[in-house]
Amino acid sequence: MSLSPGPAARDGEVAARFTGRTVTGVRALSGALTEVRLDDGRIVVVKRADGPDAVRAEAAGLRWLASADAVRIPVVHGHDAHRMVVDRVMEGRPGRRAALRFGRELAALHTAGAPAFGAPPPGGPVEAYIGLAPMRNVTGDDWPGWYAEHRVLPYLRTAVDDGTVTAGEAGAVERVCERLPELAGPAEPPARLHGDLWNGNVLWGADGHVRLIDPAAHGGHRETDLAMLALFGCPELDAVLAGYQEAAPLAGGWRTRVGVHQLFPLLVHAVLFGRGYAEQALAVARSAR
Repeated sequence: MSLSPGPAARDGEVAARFTGRTVTGVRALSGALTEVRLDDGRIVVVKRADGPDAVRAEAAGLRWLASADAVRIPVVHGHDAHRMVVDRVMEGRPGRRAALRFGRELAALHTAGAPAFGAPPPGGPVEAYIGLAPMRNVTGDDWPGWYAEHRVLPYLRTAVDDGTVTAGEAGAVERVCERLPELAGPAEPPARLHGDLWNGNVLWGADGHVRLIDPAAHGGHRETDLAMLALFGCPELDAVLAGYQEAAPLAGGWRTRVGVHQLFPLLVHAVLFGRGYAEQALAVARSAR
C-alpha cells in the first residue's frame, strides 16, 4: 500500500521492520501513538519518544515485567532510538473477577523481586523516566534511605527551585524523610515494580485479563505500586487489594503508610503539573504518623 509521508508512514515502516509483516493500514491514536494493522490481522502500536534513553527504558521495563510471568504485558516487537512497537490491547470493562486476578498477579510480579532498591531492568538505563520526568535508577540496600535520597528529595528540590514549593514548606517533606526508618514498617526485600502504576497504565482487556503499559520499572517497595493505584483511582480497587492480600499479605499497618509511598508520585506530578499536586504532597507530609 502507499502511505502518505510523515510520522505515521515512518511508524508503519518501523512496524513492518520489527514484525516482519506487511502493513495494511495506519491510524494516529495521539501525538505519540500510531495504530498499525498488519497483513496477518494483528494490530500493533508504535510509540514515539523524544530520546533513546526513554525508549530503551520503557522497552527494557516491559520485558522485565513480562519475564516475571505474572501480570500480562504487551509483547515488545522491537525498538530503535525513537520508536517502539508493541501489541495493541483490545480493551474491555473493569470487573471484580478480573480485579481479583489482577491483584494476585500483581503480587506475583512484586515477589519476582529485583537485585536492589533502584535497580534498573536488565538493559535499561540509569537515567530513566517516570512519565515525562527524569528518574535516576541508582541502587541502595536500605529502602528508607534510598527512597528519601533517590525518589522523594530530588523532586522536592526541583519543585523548590521552580517555585512550586517554598523553602519553608519543604521542611515538612524533609522531616518525613528523616523519620522514614520509623515510618516505613517492617523491612522487605526489593520488589519488581511497575513504578508508574496509575489507572491510565492499567488496561482492562476484553478477554478479562489486565495488561500493564508505560512502566517506570525498577526495584522498590511493593507498597509504592499499591499506593499509586489508590492515589489515582483504580476501578475495583477493593477487589484488587483482596486478591493481592490473598496471594502475598501486606505487613501490618500498611494502610497508615500509604501517604508515605504517595509522596514520590505526588512530587513528580508537582514538578510536571504544578501547585495543586504540591499542596497534596505537603498535606500528606504534614499528616504522616
